[in-house]
Amino acid sequence: MIDNRKLCAVEQVMEIVNRLNSSLNIVIIGRILGPLNEEIVRQAFDIVQTHHPRLNSRIVGDVDNLRFETGAKKIPLRVVEKEYEGKWQETLLEELNTQIESSEVLLRAVLVQEQELGENSASHLIITIHHAITDALSSIQLYSELLSYCSKVASGEPVVPVPNLPTLPPVDELLPPSTKGFRGNINKLLFVLRLLFKNIWHQPKGLSFEKTVPLELRRTGNVYRQLDAEVTKELILRCRQEKTTVQGALCAALIFATAIKIGSGKKKYVSCWIPVDLRKHLKPVIGNENMVLLVGPITSFHTLDTNTSFWELAREVRQQVEVGLKRGDMFSGVLMYKKMFELALTRRDQAPQTVSISNIGRVNIPRVYGQFELSEISFASGQAMFGGLVLAYVTTFEGKMFLHFPFSKPAISQETMETLVDSFLSYLVDASKVKISPWAS
Repeated sequence: MIDNRKLCAVEQVMEIVNRLNSSLNIVIIGRILGPLNEEIVRQAFDIVQTHHPRLNSRIVGDVDNLRFETGAKKIPLRVVEKEYEGKWQETLLEELNTQIESSEVLLRAVLVQEQELGENSASHLIITIHHAITDALSSIQLYSELLSYCSKVASGEPVVPVPNLPTLPPVDELLPPSTKGFRGNINKLLFVLRLLFKNIWHQPKGLSFEKTVPLELRRTGNVYRQLDAEVTKELILRCRQEKTTVQGALCAALIFATAIKIGSGKKKYVSCWIPVDLRKHLKPVIGNENMVLLVGPITSFHTLDTNTSFWELAREVRQQVEVGLKRGDMFSGVLMYKKMFELALTRRDQAPQTVSISNIGRVNIPRVYGQFELSEISFASGQAMFGGLVLAYVTTFEGKMFLHFPFSKPAISQETMETLVDSFLSYLVDASKVKISPWAS
């Protein structure tokens, strides 16, 4: 039975890290206007859990024999009173630092709501999903589905049963023929050799650890920011004019901001880890409604000097990503993910990369769900594991950009991250309006 099976290599990593220090689980945060209450959300989750077979799974076994097994408990939902405006961010930090009890269930939720509910009430619904069964795109699609059911429950509309979605096989079985057999082994070998060569040649640097503690004592911190619709629109337009992508501009801004913190020197060698959505690269294409982990990494390497311009770096990121896509690096990356993770563990007091940007772009889900309105949606992930790594999780919804910057404490302090994020945003805002100065140490 496909629902009960062993975890593939990349899924194993997600469970190992979940058990070690609650890292890498996907957290979706939505701000919802309207009288959303616990009873409505509870009923909607019960419907969703019947629609997605993997939500009825749990993970059992020791780390050498991890497997999915049907028999999950009902999705847990807790309610937190919104005592002040920032209460949801405090709750988010709790979620980022709390292990999923995967032997029982693979999703949990928190509803942060006002004591008195009304039409103008604003609630935050935060859902945390095990990364072994999902990625950001499918998690956001699940969130939209959940709000659709909330709307039907609230209006008393009968919910017509829909057929259960099929449980998909693990990601390595969904990849194209070029990843399998002798040809696949050659491609994986070439991928590893290229990556090793570039790391040896460039020796990219990350932030130095401000304080070192064992893996199990590390915690996730977070910085949250928004770009308003006007600046977001200007940035998108400027990227087109400069013949690059928003992803390229985001990477350039984060690299510039991080490079300043790395230390002095005329030249700096940096790298950027970029998660890529595999869905549109598969045949047949797999929709976002299917809950499965379908992300593979592409890594770009760059040399900064005093003459490196912002847009030059942004175009370089785009070019390297395009080369990686044509070569199929994202497929090799997901197949070799566990090996790369094990290598990172041998250097646990060094940043595995300089920066990482997970940008899912414009979120194509509705804003209005009956009497409820989704005014904001964003995502983040626990990152206690990897000290010194600077990450950004980016979502664009209704024209605005929402950004989370989770980081490993105490390797990076809250003050350091706040300063770095402010610098990152300054680069983005300047880039959207005028020509900015080359990077300088």
